[in-house]
Amino acid sequence: MASKRAAIPAKHLFTNFQATQHPAARLTRSMATEAPLSTTSTHAAPPSITSTSTSSSSKPTLVAGKIPNPFLSKVPCTLYTFPSLTPTSLTSYPSQHLLLPLRRDILHRAVIFEGDATRQGTASTKHRSEVHGSGRKIRPQKGSGSARLGDKKSPMLRGGGVAFGPKPRDFSTAFNKKDYCLAVRTALSARYRRGEMMVVEGEMRIEGVGEWGMERYVREMVDWNGLQGSLFVKRFVGEEDGFIGALQSSKAGKGLSVDEVDVKDLLSGKRVVIERRALEMLFGSFQADLVESMRWKSSFGGDLLEWSA
Repeated sequence: MASKRAAIPAKHLFTNFQATQHPAARLTRSMATEAPLSTTSTHAAPPSITSTSTSSSSKPTLVAGKIPNPFLSKVPCTLYTFPSLTPTSLTSYPSQHLLLPLRRDILHRAVIFEGDATRQGTASTKHRSEVHGSGRKIRPQKGSGSARLGDKKSPMLRGGGVAFGPKPRDFSTAFNKKDYCLAVRTALSARYRRGEMMVVEGEMRIEGVGEWGMERYVREMVDWNGLQGSLFVKRFVGEEDGFIGALQSSKAGKGLSVDEVDVKDLLSGKRVVIERRALEMLFGSFQADLVESMRWKSSFGGDLLEWSA
């Protein structure tokens, strides 16, 4: 069965095709006046693509634009005064140092590494060959009706040696330096993200308080600010540091110098109160996993900590 088709001359089809291919030659009528369309193409090219008009067969080329790097962004950080702990100003730190995602696997491995390194491993027992005494046989081999015995240093006898007893050993395990650096900054980032880190602008020092009233003053200061059981990190702790001594004796918190802090200390406790210079020392000391362009360069100088595996 033949299909029904409209009898349209070919010239009309060609005319309509020409009008469709060149819409710029047509006119449009607005509500007020009659104005021609612009001669530019109706489809504007993206801003990153340009074409040259020197050749009729030129192809559009992609222009390299400056794309912002999200890893180089910075995060704000509030600075506090001590001992009032009132916010005074703002500063900013790179997101690669203070806004890292939470990596529980890295933190767990770092805590296990630190725990293994702190084990003493000094337990030591004497083997039967190390026990002082004669090697004479205690009783004859036969005729007594009792079990066979050798010398008095036998592990079966009191005062004898110990079979398979512990000896001094090293429990420390290996851990990649770059992974540990990432763990330290991840712990700081977790505290910062939860609002549990306070950065002190100057030095944490209490002046004008006598030696006998220092412990009471520190306890009341910690209770007033709701920092019971928090970690206080200083850049340097001297022998006559009254604040850290009073903090330890009153059991209101834990005070450490920056070279004594590890990942477990940063994760334990209610909050982390740290001096600005101590925080930047941690940034500069634990960034081996970052490239040179992303590393922190402190404005206070080159105070860095030594890595010990």
